[in-house]
Amino acid sequence: MGRSTGYMTISTENPTDRQAPDAQLDWSGGQGRAERPKLARRTFLVAGGGTLLAAAGGTGWALNRFVIEHVEVTNASAQQPANATVAQAGTGTATSDSYTSDTASLTITARTSGSGNSRLAWFVADITVSDATIVRSAFAQDKFGENIVANPSVIAEQAGAVLAINGDYYGFRDTGIVIRNGVAFRDKGARQGLAFRTDGSMTLYDETATSAAKLLKDGVWNTLSFGPGLVENGDVIDGIDDIEIDTNVGNHSVQGNQPRTGVGVIAPNHFLFLVVDGRSAGYSRGASMTEFAQMFVDEGAQVAYNLDGGGSSAMVFNGSLVNNPLGRGRERGTSDILYVAG
Repeated sequence: MGRSTGYMTISTENPTDRQAPDAQLDWSGGQGRAERPKLARRTFLVAGGGTLLAAAGGTGWALNRFVIEHVEVTNASAQQPANATVAQAGTGTATSDSYTSDTASLTITARTSGSGNSRLAWFVADITVSDATIVRSAFAQDKFGENIVANPSVIAEQAGAVLAINGDYYGFRDTGIVIRNGVAFRDKGARQGLAFRTDGSMTLYDETATSAAKLLKDGVWNTLSFGPGLVENGDVIDGIDDIEIDTNVGNHSVQGNQPRTGVGVIAPNHFLFLVVDGRSAGYSRGASMTEFAQMFVDEGAQVAYNLDGGGSSAMVFNGSLVNNPLGRGRERGTSDILYVAG
């Protein structure tokens, strides 16, 4: 469970999820936020023996903040982009580690380094698409809002994804610019973001210096809001081992050796999805932020960006989990995925 000394445990029964077993919310889970699987009994820890809960309004505040779904948009995939023409996904042929269609081709490679407790395991998906709109995003339960989750494989199946990785877990926070598939869902700039453009390029940008409307006008197809940026102009960005993301209540450090998920671009319409496993002695220790960035550089990335990680780091191909989260082979619920439509 991670750091539990001096913490209070609170549980609540969710009547809609009675088929799932009881479990605790793992406070040591994803990078930069507590992981919240969708389970029958949701248990979470609050620092200071309940002091924070009392100051914030008690148990009701905590449930509202971490458990209760706040749906802002239903049937999110039905929203139509105003400034983009969406390419029709093709029908392709898959092997155990590759896929080819008229609109996309990809290969997945498993890599390792070191041995024993220094062993590191990661997975690289090298993706080429004919049109940038073939790389898409999907929300858990096809709803936009806070605390809405589903396993990445479930979101991928519902979206018809060939390949998917977990996204930025936008639903844990209420800030950031969230543009998905050419539609603006949130416009509250707060951090360094990543923009996918309809010309097939990918750029790092300052959310606080622009707006969702301007980004859409400039041809942005998807944005992600987590970070930090890892690679720019083909080089590892300096100082990324000292950056923290959203270190408020419910969050923890993204630094050290961690399971990680990220995305990069080699050239227009030539993308990389990388997932690093970790926190599993003898299988994979996890990577530092600089190590993770170097993995992208070694694959030829010109730009790369860090997404949510920890136990939520997942890669799904043709409905099956590719990586081995925390060495346990189980997915964790998240709010969104990035995927290849085929």
